[in-house]
Amino acid sequence: MTVIEGNKDEAMRCIDIAVQALTEGKLEKAEKFLLKAEKLFPTEKAKTLLSKVKSFPSNGGSAGGSSSNRGGESEPDGVRKRKNSDSRNAEPDYTAEQMEAVRKVKKCKDYYEILGVTKTSTDSEIKKAYKKLALQLHPDKNRAPGAVEAFKAVGNAAAILTDPEKRKQYDLYGINESHSGGGGGGNGGMRNGYYASDFGYSRGFQADVSAEEIFNMFFGSGFPQQNVYMRTNRRRQQREERENQSSSSALINLLPILVLIGLSMMSSFFISDPIYSLTPSHKYSVKRETNSLKIPYYVKDNFYSEYQGSVGRLEESVEEDFINHLKLSCSRERNYRDSMLAKARSFGDRDLFRKAQNINMPSCENLQKYLNT
Repeated sequence: MTVIEGNKDEAMRCIDIAVQALTEGKLEKAEKFLLKAEKLFPTEKAKTLLSKVKSFPSNGGSAGGSSSNRGGESEPDGVRKRKNSDSRNAEPDYTAEQMEAVRKVKKCKDYYEILGVTKTSTDSEIKKAYKKLALQLHPDKNRAPGAVEAFKAVGNAAAILTDPEKRKQYDLYGINESHSGGGGGGNGGMRNGYYASDFGYSRGFQADVSAEEIFNMFFGSGFPQQNVYMRTNRRRQQREERENQSSSSALINLLPILVLIGLSMMSSFFISDPIYSLTPSHKYSVKRETNSLKIPYYVKDNFYSEYQGSVGRLEESVEEDFINHLKLSCSRERNYRDSMLAKARSFGDRDLFRKAQNINMPSCENLQKYLNT
């Protein structure tokens, strides 16, 4: 930074002090700092304020004649001159090293340069660099012009580079040059008195917490844990919410299928095996006959101990099922014979006709036998 820029910053600080003095009614102090601002770096703002201060009647021309204090009582010339002399000779309340630390941050063009680290630096190295700079630039310790903005820039850089996801995005996309405070004339990353890292870099890569909160987090002094957790984990929570919503949607879509499966499983508990079977099997291995038609049927091994109904009615059901089964089989046999006869007539085939007439129909014969019983 050039000497002129340093004088400009000091002049702006003097103007701010003068404005504060005016609000407190300290006209002499306001005039003193406005004159000092004019000497360091002349500005239109300082000239305008200075003319207003001199126009106040109570001032009475502080450069020459007597001056009035806040209470309206005149001070001796010796006391006033001694005060003016002390004010002129008073040294700034910051050191050259502190001013240099601020200037170094002003010259930086990216977060890595602000912290004095590289893209290969580890998380612990970045945190170590931040702690060192934060102690140098904290407003409670460093009163140099621009220290507040530099402190914010350092905190924002640490917040971005210690967050793996934000650091990755920052490394991929870099800085939008139209937002950075480049410009000409050796501004060192400044525009209109602000750091590029304060308004340029942070537009696309801004920390979720303030510079003071970052400082408290690193130095362990009452960091608002709940707020920090909510802000630093907001993206993770949103991602989890989206995943939960997707899972809920999938479950809702599968719900009808699950209901059908459940109903089929429940129905299997209520449907019991038949008491008997007309054909033998591994499950129905005990043979029995009905009393009336002597029709064979088969039951389970535990039939005698488990079945508590009427055996007579059971055998009536057996005979009815058996007769119906014979009727169905007989109907199929007749249909087959009739189709063969029709085919023989169509082709005039006597041999086929004779063969069709002699087709065996055992089901029909058995049915006739049981019906005549």
